[in-house]
Amino acid sequence: MIDWQIVIAMAMFAFASSITPGPNNMMLLSSGVNFGFKQTIPHMLGISSGHLVMLLAIGAGLDQLFQAFPLGYQIMKVVGFCYLLYLAWRIAISQTPLKRGETKGHPLGFIGAALFQWVNPKALLMAITYFSNYMPIDASNTFIFSTCLMFTAINLPCLSLWVLLGTQLERVLSKPRQRQIFNVVMALLLILSMVPVLLL
Repeated sequence: MIDWQIVIAMAMFAFASSITPGPNNMMLLSSGVNFGFKQTIPHMLGISSGHLVMLLAIGAGLDQLFQAFPLGYQIMKVVGFCYLLYLAWRIAISQTPLKRGETKGHPLGFIGAALFQWVNPKALLMAITYFSNYMPIDASNTFIFSTCLMFTAINLPCLSLWVLLGTQLERVLSKPRQRQIFNVVMALLLILSMVPVLLL
């Protein structure tokens, strides 16, 4: 029998962790400003798909591997931070013209966004917390799979809100200088979003 109180608690955690600022949402906001909603769709789908695979992997016992080899998790955090620094640098130096059709840059693609989840400490922490704090010990495979799908169904609309916010900001950032300042600020926020997770 399904304990709906647990399911509701899991849904609330999925929403809270998905809507709050983090590396994924900072990149989506920036992409919404610089490339628009349509071109950012593969990035959004890559995040949700990559995180769904991660959730299923944690459900299959990947978290036990991290518990047995904690150094592996620490290495992933360092690799993730280094890659994030690279992404922040790309955002900071990007020179996106006001006409999107003329841009030389491009948003992060589906594969890149999906793979990034595996070196994104916040995404990994979300997945581990989801299972360690909310998933019943005696949960069936069907329950695990269906609640992981529920997490993804909640996650994707939350991500899209950040892209939509970016498309609205794009109208305000009408001058190249404003866009340049925005990109630098977003790059800094992207780095800062990782600091709390790195300190864990």
